[in-house]
Amino acid sequence: MFRQITRSSAPFLKAVRNKASLQVNALGQSKNFSPALKSNGAAVSQRLFWQSMANYSTTTESQDTEVVTGPEESHEFKTETKRMLQIVANSMYSEKEIFVRELISNAADALEKLRHLQSSENIETGTPLQVRITLDHEKKTFTIQDSGVGMTLDELNQNLGTIASSGSKKFLEKLENEGSGSRENIIGQFGVGFYSTFMVGDTIKVYTKSALPGSKGYCWSTDGQGSYTVAEADNVAVGTKIVIELREDSKSFASQIEVDSIIKKYSNFVGFPIFLNGTEVNTVEPLWTKDRSSVTAEQHQTFYRFIANAWDDPQYTLHFKTDAPLSIASVLYVPERHMESLGERMAPGVSLYSRKVLIQPKSKGLLPDWLRFVKGVVDSEDIPLNVSRELLQDNILSRLRQVMTSRVLKWLDNEAKKDEKKYNEFFLDFGQFIKEGACTDAMHKREIGKLLRFESSGLKEGDMTSLEGYASRKKEGQDKIYYLLTPKRQYAEDSPYTEMFKKNGVELLYLYDTVDEFVINHLRQFQGYDLVAADSPEAASHPLLQQARSDDDELDGAEKLSEPQAKDLANWIYDTLGDETVKQVDVSRRLEKFPAIVLEHESPAMRKMIQMMQGSAKLGEAPPAPTRLEINPDHAVMRGLFQIREQNPALAKMVAEQVYDNALCAAGVMDDPRSMITRLNKLMEISVNSAIEQNKKVKAV
Repeated sequence: MFRQITRSSAPFLKAVRNKASLQVNALGQSKNFSPALKSNGAAVSQRLFWQSMANYSTTTESQDTEVVTGPEESHEFKTETKRMLQIVANSMYSEKEIFVRELISNAADALEKLRHLQSSENIETGTPLQVRITLDHEKKTFTIQDSGVGMTLDELNQNLGTIASSGSKKFLEKLENEGSGSRENIIGQFGVGFYSTFMVGDTIKVYTKSALPGSKGYCWSTDGQGSYTVAEADNVAVGTKIVIELREDSKSFASQIEVDSIIKKYSNFVGFPIFLNGTEVNTVEPLWTKDRSSVTAEQHQTFYRFIANAWDDPQYTLHFKTDAPLSIASVLYVPERHMESLGERMAPGVSLYSRKVLIQPKSKGLLPDWLRFVKGVVDSEDIPLNVSRELLQDNILSRLRQVMTSRVLKWLDNEAKKDEKKYNEFFLDFGQFIKEGACTDAMHKREIGKLLRFESSGLKEGDMTSLEGYASRKKEGQDKIYYLLTPKRQYAEDSPYTEMFKKNGVELLYLYDTVDEFVINHLRQFQGYDLVAADSPEAASHPLLQQARSDDDELDGAEKLSEPQAKDLANWIYDTLGDETVKQVDVSRRLEKFPAIVLEHESPAMRKMIQMMQGSAKLGEAPPAPTRLEINPDHAVMRGLFQIREQNPALAKMVAEQVYDNALCAAGVMDDPRSMITRLNKLMEISVNSAIEQNKKVKAV
């Protein structure tokens, strides 16, 4: 608790020890005193002693031991400083809490300067380097004290009597440009440091003593009305102590719970201990400042849970440092699970720091929105604490965003290569974010494409492949990556569009999500390979998939249609269905098990989107756009249709319509299959009656 104990403290220490012993003896005489506790009286005494010391520390911290001994000299603030104080004092700025961050940052700077002096000029003060904050709710005071370098009289007048920082000057310049009506938006955009105290205080007192040998102590005081006083003071410790008498509307800053949360929000990773009413509050270490090899998995777990406010463990961890093109130190995590599956959109998870001081919590501009599942910290020393949020957004932040996004993409790609199974499990849960990135982040879509995973006809069900993996297994002469949008794997394997891919040994990606079509349309290419749908005319016309059956292929003993007969049948189907249904009917012998397929049809995903936007009722009034129908004249249905089109025109028409509807269903573009139920029932009735008549003829023979 105390680093040094002086001889003058001996009487007090003796009294405390005696009091602790009396408490232990009293406990020992109590009937409820356990033997275990009684036998451990020395330990209890020691613990009570240090508890008393802690109480003593808190009490003495809250007392003003400094005494003004010299005459008070009154000074007028400079004109620009007066204006600054008036603006800040009369502000209704909503984030007044930043005064805590500003004062702690100033204290940390003072401590750092003293540490440098101690190493370079061998100056010793005999006190630990720390920041101590004491709150008095009854007196409505906020006191912050550092044991840093302190100030001489000249430094006191220069630092507190004039605006010396570039950030404060920019503040006033900004105000001149924006006009007085913009002051509420400007305050807080700049690190106005010490002047931020006037947002919450009526009277400010500063006690300070320089660490230089032979320095005197001083008391600086003001009510912010245009002048300040300076006087010599005794009992001033080396460093700086600021006592703020809080306004009535700011008395919440005398609450320990309130200030503790502010410290943890903004200044938890300052490089010096911060004590609040005697208790150290910044106990979590800033891991990003450490060497990567020195940080354990347990430390990462603790830090992740703190920074992400979570209870799970990170499944991926990135500890990244670089000096070019910007000075960056970061620790990033991918959680085990995300909460967006519950329907609530997540906020960004990475906070921006500068020299361990929070600049932007959950920064929206640091990473693209699709990477909002990433948690952690990015710290850049290139960001000055007094930079405006506007400049940060337009300049430095955009450069940080570019560097960090590229690094995160490389990180995830490396993790995928390191452990493919683990990454596939990650993608099943977080793939929606990767796909969102492919659709929205044009700058990085090539790198995002490496992170996508899909099932494939070349792998067993449940296994996934990358686009890069697909390309490595492509067939000789194959210059495309083929995919099929399908709700389920079974539908894909039974689809007429996969028939020729199977026959010719060409692998096919299975895309199950509606959004996958938009992902592919945004990518268009991957490493020089066009992404082509299996149900597209481009796939249908590719030589690799155009192998027709040979003349030796059997057709169940039936005679195949000649080319003229096949074309005649195609023309009849076109006339029967009408040009509002089909725009052309082609003949192709590449199919084997299916009588027909549709090509150049509407996108199923787009059709569903229109349905959601317009409503299913309106969509039902608008039939699908005419498609291109491709018939297989060698299929039994088509050969039979050729025979009955003149013998039984009504039946032939029903069959042609059913063939077309079946093709629409296979393509996934039929809005309501119930429309063909009546026709199906009629066709089944005809089929059953025909079978009965045939059976009668067989029995008669």
